[in-house]
Amino acid sequence: MKMKHVKAITAGLMIALGSILVSSCSKDDPQPAPERQLSPAETLASTAWETTNAKNNQGSNVPLSDANVANFVGFAYFKTNGTFTMYNLDNSPKMRGDWSVPPDGKTRTIVAKNAAGETLFTRVVEITVLTKTEFTYRIYPDNSNKSVYYDIVHTPTQHPEP
Repeated sequence: MKMKHVKAITAGLMIALGSILVSSCSKDDPQPAPERQLSPAETLASTAWETTNAKNNQGSNVPLSDANVANFVGFAYFKTNGTFTMYNLDNSPKMRGDWSVPPDGKTRTIVAKNAAGETLFTRVVEITVLTKTEFTYRIYPDNSNKSVYYDIVHTPTQHPEP
């Protein structure tokens, strides 16, 4: 009779252990918190960017050496403190200054400055894509003709700031 009790106790323990294991895998376990959505400005500042493509208003690729887009090609580093630096693809300095993106993420403004901190120019561009994997803005060779434009496409880069 003792063997029956041992078997019954063992069976009971196995059922209890199985219940514990099953309940520990239930859907009531806390799930990881969803990743916080970045603001457009935080997204722009979250990585270094490299110009990797340009497209014309017909959607065709334009060589980065094309005179219409060549001045917009390079590496861009947007810092969280509102300053930026840009370099040509050969790492030569291009410009620096201040930048901003409004909460709606529709435009990016840069204020290029010289070494003395004096404003050289201000450029506002329309943002067409701003995600963690792509930053694209539109330029118009002639601001009075919005039918001709070029989209300047950037992707994240691990390229260290020169």
